[in-house]
Amino acid sequence: MDIRKKYRLFLSGLLLLCLAGLGVLNFVQIRERIPDSYIQTEGEPIPERVSPLVSEEIRADAAEASANAFSSGSYTISYKYLGIFPMKETQVEIREPVYVIPGGIPIGIYLETKGILIIGTGTVTGTDGLNYEPALRIVQGGDYIMAVNGQEISEKEELIELVNGCKGEEVVLDLERNGESIQVEVDPVQTKEGDYKLGIWVRDNTQGIGTLTFLTEDGTFGALGHGIADVDTGILLEPSGGRLYDTTIVNIHKGETGNPGELSGLIRYRDSYICGAIAENTEAGIFGQANTHLLEKLGTQTLQAGYKQEIEPGEAFIRSSISGEVKDYRVEIVEVRQNEEDVNKGIILEVTDPELLSLTGGIVQGMSGSPIIQNGKIVGAVTHVFVQDSAKGFGIFLENMLEHTEN
Repeated sequence: MDIRKKYRLFLSGLLLLCLAGLGVLNFVQIRERIPDSYIQTEGEPIPERVSPLVSEEIRADAAEASANAFSSGSYTISYKYLGIFPMKETQVEIREPVYVIPGGIPIGIYLETKGILIIGTGTVTGTDGLNYEPALRIVQGGDYIMAVNGQEISEKEELIELVNGCKGEEVVLDLERNGESIQVEVDPVQTKEGDYKLGIWVRDNTQGIGTLTFLTEDGTFGALGHGIADVDTGILLEPSGGRLYDTTIVNIHKGETGNPGELSGLIRYRDSYICGAIAENTEAGIFGQANTHLLEKLGTQTLQAGYKQEIEPGEAFIRSSISGEVKDYRVEIVEVRQNEEDVNKGIILEVTDPELLSLTGGIVQGMSGSPIIQNGKIVGAVTHVFVQDSAKGFGIFLENMLEHTEN
């Protein structure tokens, strides 16, 4: 065989290898676009965009499965590449239509931690003039102090009082660390007459402003679309309780490149302005029970909940009362990530409404929780802004929030 034939064979083999590689890459890309599972509203057909690149034959099989699924409440769709090679199975759950009252109004948040959160350790100066760090490598940021010498505590003042009451004797702390209960011993340092310190930075509550996403028919609320984390440790706070308060936006710091902007609000921390009780702080938002004050403020108009496979790139709206009245502002859904592992980043959207861009520059801190509405359904909530592009941000699928309202 001469050199030219060998060269042609080599090129032919290389071409086949490239085509095979492209086929594998295409297979993987299509597979990633097919959801692992989804929820389908009873009586509604499977949207074509669930898997836009599968064969018509597979779509017909899926529709037939849908028609027969109402008795069992669930079914499986099997996808094949080119109608031949097994690709993926999607689990589909049938549910009755869900209706919620959309939010969009600002809320003041007061969250009490479960126990006292340790932020970190620090140095204290003793009466001898020397510096000490008594809790170093004994406690760590993210620990919760649940009790001191067997006495349960929930406020910083209780911790200070009990430590001072030990008069320099060893202090036993009951901690919760990564879901486990442990005990540690710390020797307090006397800093002045009658004053003893453990060298621990702590926090027992947090406050802020966010946006209400929805109310269910039984008065359960969902807000923020993301959890409340400690600003120093980044750890999701474990609440012992908390409250929502009536809030008025008093200033808007517009977002710009490198600076996401924020809302400044007046939170009225009085009992007469309480809107609800916080029961949970989760990765998908905060949840709890609204009171009559919030129910009367929001009204009774409902929207049907839409699920992730119903969302499509294109026009949508976010609901907000940032201007002083509840309005829907136009946005563009850029991407829908059906299999996104980060629950807060299933939707990528861009603000296109001229009025909202003029008011805020796009998405600002405090707008988290603003409902995302498309085709007359509430499908998600705003969660984060792109720091380098304040017109763009992430959203969470509404179904991920609704999971926390189910009994």
